[in-house]
Amino acid sequence: MSFFARLREGLSKTRKTFTSQLDALLIGKKIDAELLDELESLLIVSDFGMEAAERILTEARNRCQVASREDAAFFRDILKDVIWDRLMAVHQPWQRTEQKPHVILVVGVNGVGKTTTIGKLAAHFQGEGNKVMLAAGDTFRAAAVAQLEKWGERARCPVIAQGQNADSASVVYDAFAAATARNMDLLLADTAGRLHTKVNLMEELKKIKRVLGRQNPQAPQDVWLVLDATTGQNAIQQVRHFNEALGLTGLVITKLDGTAKGGVVVGISEQFTLPIRFIGVGEGINDLKPFDPNLFVDALFVQ
Repeated sequence: MSFFARLREGLSKTRKTFTSQLDALLIGKKIDAELLDELESLLIVSDFGMEAAERILTEARNRCQVASREDAAFFRDILKDVIWDRLMAVHQPWQRTEQKPHVILVVGVNGVGKTTTIGKLAAHFQGEGNKVMLAAGDTFRAAAVAQLEKWGERARCPVIAQGQNADSASVVYDAFAAATARNMDLLLADTAGRLHTKVNLMEELKKIKRVLGRQNPQAPQDVWLVLDATTGQNAIQQVRHFNEALGLTGLVITKLDGTAKGGVVVGISEQFTLPIRFIGVGEGINDLKPFDPNLFVDALFVQ
């Protein structure tokens, strides 16, 4: 099955609530204030967020007026184009820097699938011909180290670990030194996942950044936040807290197949102008792929 087919299947819950209701609202209608209010409510319920919903509909309405078209079928096409434009405005295909190792610090709260995501990222990057090492920096959660080691075996990547309750910054320090010595292309660093409002978690993450910065002023080259799409608008608060503390460079959104509110992808991208690097639509090792706005929007609007 192609990734587009898996993405289309993974977004089926969102399509049932968003696309199906959108089509039902637009049948035989002309664009007026009442219909726009209904469409705004639909976008908000689908977790696009209030601000994004307003901007998207305003832009779509303006384009229809410029084209002197008021029919619903045309509006549907324009709405799809506007959403695509919004995603493309912040989309940046990721590229590894020439400096080795390129460090990706992976952060997120408990339960988002962070460690599993790192394993899938490792498999993806290995498949592209990169030499990848993993740092088991989540020493807080029981079994997290063992879980990452299993993913390392599966993806055929070495894992640097010190065991549970070790100092996370120390683990990442050792991993960076090992990755440098072995001329690795990428170092993916796992970190402890606790509530984003916990000060001690953020201070620990800042410490890891400082330690990496002392080893290489450019490291970490990336800080990616893993989000669970099923949490909806709560993901907005997570982005805000982690971005303020760490300066995020990208987002990874998992479990899109488990939610009817896939609009959160658009809402988050719109609000924070942060590129979405990868999305996950299943449990398989190949169900995490680089985010492609074209595929996403096509899968969202397909009938």
